[in-house]
Amino acid sequence: MSRQAGRCRQLLQTKLPATFSTSARQLLDETPLRTTNTNPHSWFGFTTALRLIGACVRDAEASAGEPLHCLAVKTGLSASPFVGSSLVDLYSRRGLVGAARSVFDDVPARDLVLWNVMASCYSLNGLGVEAFAAFESMRKEGLFGDGFTLSILVSTCSSMGWGSLGKQLHSLATKLVPGSDVVAGSAIVDMYAKCRLVEDARRAFDLMDCRNVVSWNSIVVGYGRHGGGKEAMRLLVRMIRGGRPKPDEVTLASVLSSCADSAAAGEATQVHGFLAKGGYEGFTSVGNALIVAYARSGRIDSACKCFRAVSRPDSVSWNSMVSSFAFHGLAEKAIGAFDGMVAAGLEPDGIAFLGVLSACSHAGLVEQGWRYFASMREDYRIEPSPEHYTCLVDLLGRANRLSEAYDVVRSMPFEPGADVLAAFLGACKVHGDTALAEWAAERLLSVQPEEPPNYKAMANVYATLGRWDDVARLRKMMRDTRVRAIPGCSWIEVGDTVHTFLSTDKSHPRSSELYVMLRLLAQVIDGVFGDCSFSMEIEA
Repeated sequence: MSRQAGRCRQLLQTKLPATFSTSARQLLDETPLRTTNTNPHSWFGFTTALRLIGACVRDAEASAGEPLHCLAVKTGLSASPFVGSSLVDLYSRRGLVGAARSVFDDVPARDLVLWNVMASCYSLNGLGVEAFAAFESMRKEGLFGDGFTLSILVSTCSSMGWGSLGKQLHSLATKLVPGSDVVAGSAIVDMYAKCRLVEDARRAFDLMDCRNVVSWNSIVVGYGRHGGGKEAMRLLVRMIRGGRPKPDEVTLASVLSSCADSAAAGEATQVHGFLAKGGYEGFTSVGNALIVAYARSGRIDSACKCFRAVSRPDSVSWNSMVSSFAFHGLAEKAIGAFDGMVAAGLEPDGIAFLGVLSACSHAGLVEQGWRYFASMREDYRIEPSPEHYTCLVDLLGRANRLSEAYDVVRSMPFEPGADVLAAFLGACKVHGDTALAEWAAERLLSVQPEEPPNYKAMANVYATLGRWDDVARLRKMMRDTRVRAIPGCSWIEVGDTVHTFLSTDKSHPRSSELYVMLRLLAQVIDGVFGDCSFSMEIEA
């Protein structure tokens, strides 16, 4: 006990106020009667404690929690559920769950607010089971929770992907909280959306008596993330026409992201028009989403204009430009954007290096690509990921430096995955090295035995070598393991409509014309490049 008291005294004299932020220190200096030798009982009262802890929470100064906790213990304020709730919140934001629980346990009479804050602490720190255990303990003490309790538990289901448990909570919510509780309602919509239950999210959204911008964002983001770009756009229009609440950065960025995912350039242009009128164009997050939306639909000039309109481009802005240029084969511009990012004082991250390595690969800039790859470790202390190794192997493979690419694959600090093996296999096929192609195909099939394209790749290698017995063996293996080929999918926007195409599908209203054109194109390609015997379809 004396050791604890000595530790507390040391913290009060040295770390208080050294750990405080400017605003908290100012509050401390303005406190009457306060000196390092003054008895804390004379100045550290209930109001002062809440003000100091609140200032540290606002300024994210969680390191001040220990001396404040000591003061609360010394003055007896730690028994107050109000002070306890503030301290739990402070510790929670730093991830100090054990310290937060210690504060919680020291409060003899816990109220609903303290239980909610403790459950929130568990939820925010990824301890979903503990959050629900706290809820059960709370119910045993006669507290059945409120809308905030439910929003915490629903958010826990969102982060943990517990959709079925979330549905049970939704049923409980209809009994415990009114339909006008916008916090609980928004959390339920968000939970369903994050658990990929978009239709359930929409039903919950439509049943809400009132909605705020969080509610709208949850449903718009849900549709945007799961392929519902058109519906996300319709919801945005409905939101704008309703007048309240107005869409914010999150709403607009989400709709733009869904436009990018569905290659709907027309929709991106519509949203851009609203942004220009509302003055949102210069916001960094919205500008970044515009850049990606235009770039993915092939409108690089528009993406560049959006980049220039961003008032303060951040790393995401620059990365978007590097990746966009690289994706469209504009290697020099991608490298220029990368160098511009460095010149602007921003340190490139792994995403930026992925973009510039991809650009070097498409342009055949082998030596420059090697330098960028080496620079990751030497200049920026970034450990290359499997994706970076894939880019490097692709770079070397395209340049017909297969032995170097093989050495890279063999010397990786982790087991080569499907992507890097597929890149190496593709290069071997292009340059006709059947021995290395067979090695890569065998490794690829062992890494991903459930993927149909890997069987096709292996069969193509065997067909080139004239090993038809092995081709037949692969067919049998696919049948025995019930591996089914997944049809390829592509889409293109013509006018105001996005047309989706699936391999061997004939549901499109103009499929007859399309297949005639495909056969004509195949004949033209055959005449120009000759028959490619290395490629052979394999079906289960």
